[in-house]
Amino acid sequence: MLTVGLTGGIGAGKSEVSRLLVGHGAVLIDADRIAREVVEPGTPGLAAVVEAFGAGVLAADGSLDRPKLGAIVFADPGKRDVLNAIVHPLVGERSRALEAAAPADAVVVHDVPLLAENGLAPLYDLVVVVDVDPATQLDRLTRLRGMSEEDARARMSAQATREQRLKIADIVIDNDVPLPELERRVAEVWQELARRARPAR
Repeated sequence: MLTVGLTGGIGAGKSEVSRLLVGHGAVLIDADRIAREVVEPGTPGLAAVVEAFGAGVLAADGSLDRPKLGAIVFADPGKRDVLNAIVHPLVGERSRALEAAAPADAVVVHDVPLLAENGLAPLYDLVVVVDVDPATQLDRLTRLRGMSEEDARARMSAQATREQRLKIADIVIDNDVPLPELERRVAEVWQELARRARPAR
């Protein structure tokens, strides 16, 4: 088995790269998706969030009101730490269980947005960084996601810098390219990952 940490800044196109890797046969473990699952209604995770932040973070249907909670934790680093202390261990536990269930010769790709920020590179056999120019990120966030430029810049500055991400990269995928070129590069990377995942004879 080969464990791969996949990361990139917001708007870099990490989701597209993970989708292409899955198409080649990778087993994907998506940290963002798991982070949502561990605070679904009825979970111990949601109960812990409500205990820490109060019932005001719940929507009318009993689910987590993400925008409301987001507004609280983005405004206060201390509260963000409280939330992370609840969610991160649950995500880690679920990720390890999914990894353990993968075939012995699998390439397991962990899609982790905050890999650089949280110092998680040593957890993986190698790290793949999806890299774009910050101007491209800004354009995608404002044009494709409809964010204001101010909001987009705030989200970008809350993450690791481009240099910090590249420093931990074993493989870099440039996504300042047309889709066919990205597909070609991902296919090349897949060949390398699959080769490394094969058991030594």
